[in-house]
Amino acid sequence: MPVGKRRSSLIRSPQFSSLVILIVLLAVFAIADRNFLSPLNISNMMAFLPELGIIALGMTLLLTAGEFDLSVGAVFGLAPVVVMLLVQNAGWDIGVALLAGLLLCIAIGAINGLIVTKIGISSFLVTLSMLLVVRGAALYITQGFPLKSWDQPGFFVTLLAGSFNVGSFRFYTSLWWFIGLSLFAIYILRYAKLGNWISAIGSNRNAAVARGVPADAVKIWLFIATSVLAGLAGMISAFRISAASPVAGTGYELEVIAMVVVGGTALTGGRGTILGTIVGALMLRAIRNGIVLIGVPGLAYNIFVGLIILAMLILHALLQKNAARS
Repeated sequence: MPVGKRRSSLIRSPQFSSLVILIVLLAVFAIADRNFLSPLNISNMMAFLPELGIIALGMTLLLTAGEFDLSVGAVFGLAPVVVMLLVQNAGWDIGVALLAGLLLCIAIGAINGLIVTKIGISSFLVTLSMLLVVRGAALYITQGFPLKSWDQPGFFVTLLAGSFNVGSFRFYTSLWWFIGLSLFAIYILRYAKLGNWISAIGSNRNAAVARGVPADAVKIWLFIATSVLAGLAGMISAFRISAASPVAGTGYELEVIAMVVVGGTALTGGRGTILGTIVGALMLRAIRNGIVLIGVPGLAYNIFVGLIILAMLILHALLQKNAARS
């Protein structure tokens, strides 16, 4: 492809406008508070980023196929709670308990996928119901009290929530999980046949099925993958803060969808971008961190977050429209 045409294609891509917005946002917060770009603050932002970002990767694939999952926040809370109960009350080995937690996530994702594809109920209604079931289960089995998480040094703590320093910056091993899973998701969506199937299903399911795409099987596995990623993120978070709370992840489902859509993935399916999702995750993390630094009152916090996300979506849509015209 000629250089000019390649450059024009890059400018028209949804992730490019998202990146422009992110750079503007970072510049505004950096000017408003000089501590925004300090090593300590960047380290704090990067500690939270991978946990929501990992869920957003699964949600991107699912949204590209034309579905979404509202139960991810509840799964984020339930998975570590179940793991810690198995360790503390049943005396299970931590490794076996972690495996049981992931199997539970697989079961939740499979139930979501089977009901959506085989019975034909919309993913909005199915996963909204599952959100209530999973959150209610987490509250019931803990009686609403948070549990102390596994904090003994060892292989799994290092694997999921170990930390390391790069100069003045402190990062967690969850960042490597996020990078590795992002690269895998990029490969799936851009270069693998499965990625073509996912986009085709989201664009026109009937046409995809007519061309031999196993649409139901693909969707079921995407629901499972999204649920497993939510459970994995919950376990990483619980290990990092040494606590497993039944209400952890409340509201994450909407925040993750916002990350994905701000990044340029179409809410109606058929078009998805992992790079855009990474930019969207950085953007929302920067917004949450930046408005605290500039002194937004705590009770008005969500008002500002919502308004900024709305403004970002409008700006993103306008940039996309202008790029399409040019």
